[in-house]
Amino acid sequence: MPPPRIVADACGRAVRRAIPATIATAAIVALGGGAWLGYRFVTTSPRFAISEISVHGNHRLATTDVVAELGFHAGDNIFATGLDLAALRADPWVASAEVHRELPHAVSVDLVERTPVAIVDLGALYLVDAAGHPFKKLAGETDALPIVTGLDRDAYTADPAGTAATIVDALAALGTWKTDAHRPQIGEVHVGPHGALVLHTYERATAIQLGALDPQLPSRMHTFDVAWAELSDAERQRARAIHLDARTDHVTVAFAQD
Repeated sequence: MPPPRIVADACGRAVRRAIPATIATAAIVALGGGAWLGYRFVTTSPRFAISEISVHGNHRLATTDVVAELGFHAGDNIFATGLDLAALRADPWVASAEVHRELPHAVSVDLVERTPVAIVDLGALYLVDAAGHPFKKLAGETDALPIVTGLDRDAYTADPAGTAATIVDALAALGTWKTDAHRPQIGEVHVGPHGALVLHTYERATAIQLGALDPQLPSRMHTFDVAWAELSDAERQRARAIHLDARTDHVTVAFAQD
């Protein structure tokens, strides 16, 4: 055996080398225990129970309905719950939704709702947003919206982006039409084959055939203005179709028989 002095020196060196590791291990255990105790405290303490849920940005959806669609409720721990918004985001009126914790016990939900700008007939009637996307089946929420007809449901299913672009173009044409207050009000925007546009007046369903959605469309609308100004009130009431799709300077008016 080696001399006792050598054995003692070796043991001393081993102990000295082990001290930092022992201290580090103890520190890790202490930190881990503290973190666990802290986590347990914040996830179980009544202080962090949700007692207030505020909703912002909702106009069509009632606050009570929004709260009912949340994946959490008053009384849930603000840290333990995931603040799930999956059900709310699936609501057709909701374009986007975000949630924020406001410690110690409040939660804020910020909504952006979709705004309907028209109704589209795709075999059934749907509300359409400004991007041309149908987002909800019509259930009485008309708000005097124009209706877009002539589009095929199968075509929409095959190419929703293309159909949405057509709807946007048709509504843009309607917007151009509305810039002149002397023009009759429109209730229906019909998109025919190859994108030919027909506007149907709100009162008598007079068909105003404007033709393709092309750069000449404003010129044809101006031609309509000239022709419409020349018609008497009685002739306007009898007019059933006004054709402007052949030439920008040519108008054909079809009258109802007496």
